[in-house]
Amino acid sequence: MTITDLETEEFLSQQAKSTPPSMIRAILKAMQDDEIISFAGGMPNPISFPQEELTKSMKNVVKEYGSKVFQYSLTAGLPQLRKFIADRYNKKFDLGITEDDIIITTGSQQALDLLAKVMIDKGDNVLVEKPGYLGALQAFAQYQPNFVPVELQNDGMNLDELQNILQNTKIKFGYVVPNFQNPTGVSYSKEKREKFYEIMKKNNFLLIEDDPYGELRFEGETLPYIAAGKTKNSVLLGSFSKTITPGMRLGYMITKNHKLLLAVNTAKEAADLHTNIFAQYVIWDYLMHNDFDLHIQKIKNLYKEQSSAMVNAIKEYFPKEVKYTIPQGGMFLWVTLPVGMSAMKLFDTAIKEKVAFIPGDPFYVKERNVNALRLNYTNASPETIKEGIKRLGKILEKNI
Repeated sequence: MTITDLETEEFLSQQAKSTPPSMIRAILKAMQDDEIISFAGGMPNPISFPQEELTKSMKNVVKEYGSKVFQYSLTAGLPQLRKFIADRYNKKFDLGITEDDIIITTGSQQALDLLAKVMIDKGDNVLVEKPGYLGALQAFAQYQPNFVPVELQNDGMNLDELQNILQNTKIKFGYVVPNFQNPTGVSYSKEKREKFYEIMKKNNFLLIEDDPYGELRFEGETLPYIAAGKTKNSVLLGSFSKTITPGMRLGYMITKNHKLLLAVNTAKEAADLHTNIFAQYVIWDYLMHNDFDLHIQKIKNLYKEQSSAMVNAIKEYFPKEVKYTIPQGGMFLWVTLPVGMSAMKLFDTAIKEKVAFIPGDPFYVKERNVNALRLNYTNASPETIKEGIKRLGKILEKNI
């Protein structure tokens, strides 16, 4: 037998074989019909992208910095951009950080992968929300941890359940999305943030707070993070994907734990040397020459209108047995169906009726045929949202 005769799978590691592709990506790829009204994606609205301003910044950085924007660069990222991030978080949250506490990553998704790579040994106990962000579950699963899912309530993780688990389980680290969580849209209350911090301090585990949606609050007050800025056992992740553009793939990781930061930096050197430096210069130039807060306010106004359109349509067209979250920001809401009803089994019917959603199953570690689904409201007009929810409401009426 020659090497060309071998099946591809024979070359794959056990780790690769045990990591399934994203169900959400597969669903989105399968939906090529333009007539389908899709609430399935998690994409920002393209009308929010500052295309003209970014075009100007592209020209500016090439003219001003020349070959620097096309050359290899620092693994940690552009110092000027890291300083902007540090200054912004210090002003808003008084974190007491500097540019040396930050590494730029290729989207916050890469930060999750790098953290998993340097922190997880096979069998380590990793605390996650239930339901939780699929991208994190995928990134962590490659390194074969033991997931410890804890129920997410309307104001954050069930801390009584967590404390019971901690009596007999040593957690390596926890992962949460404190603001407008994906998939539920839930935010942690001030009380739960404070209590969570006391629990993690007492039990000595590290906490990753992933906050890609925090800037997109259109109702309520901005709250302090659970642990960021308070302890070295804290990692904060952020991104420009939801506020400027996802296509440039610019995220960042913030921590005062410099041993961890060095390990991540070393892993990133091996992964891609550094994040696209041209994109970093462009985003930095954009931030220097435009009113970022005004831009974000426009996005918040847009998403508030779209969120209201979806909530109002749900009130009008969904059966009363169906429950749902009402987001104060972010991009998603979570729909809970009556017990025993599977959102997965409704999906094919929904596609036939030209409307799409994401069934709840991918957001759970073990549960299947979950009676819940995720809806995204940021990538459709209010009129389209109303029509899509009307179609989905008819399907639910027939199946309840």
